[in-house]
Amino acid sequence: MLIQKLETLHDTLFDNLSRITDGWFMGLAARLAFSSVLLGYFWNSAATKLGSGFPGILQAEVGAYAQILPPIAEAAGYDPTKIAFLPWGLVVHLGAYAEFLVPLMILLGLLTRLSSLAMIGFIVVMTFVDIQFHGLDAKAIGVPFDRVQDAIVSDQRLLWVLPLLYLALNGGGSLSLDRLLGRLSRTA
Repeated sequence: MLIQKLETLHDTLFDNLSRITDGWFMGLAARLAFSSVLLGYFWNSAATKLGSGFPGILQAEVGAYAQILPPIAEAAGYDPTKIAFLPWGLVVHLGAYAEFLVPLMILLGLLTRLSSLAMIGFIVVMTFVDIQFHGLDAKAIGVPFDRVQDAIVSDQRLLWVLPLLYLALNGGGSLSLDRLLGRLSRTA
């Protein structure tokens, strides 16, 4: 009897909680969790790659080439003028601008699924470059399912990708620009 009452209480509580949060909470929570942890990180990283002010922000700094394309930057003696714009300069510029725009789009819930997939791809490429060209050691790379939770690749980046994976599969929710723009387009 007591077990049945506890089970009923449990079911009622969580059914009501699911009903109240349905459609808006998880998308918003995933966007805010990703953004609160990583928006500033990626914006700061992008700021180190581009010049300041206008027109400086249109020009990738030497550090951008060194961070994004280490072997190509090294081969050019870290002189961006010796690196072809197509394809390498374009890759560097798009990578730097993506660090600004894609996290902002995720926060706002704009093209959320596509933005989330783009950010996952960005993190995968960033991880490859970090391991292959920036010399991350085995401790920094880590091992999944070990008892240590401080590896910047296997532990940290897995947690970065989790809210993005949710967003890619489910969208930004009803409190997103995607939903607002969808409503506006249906009424126009």
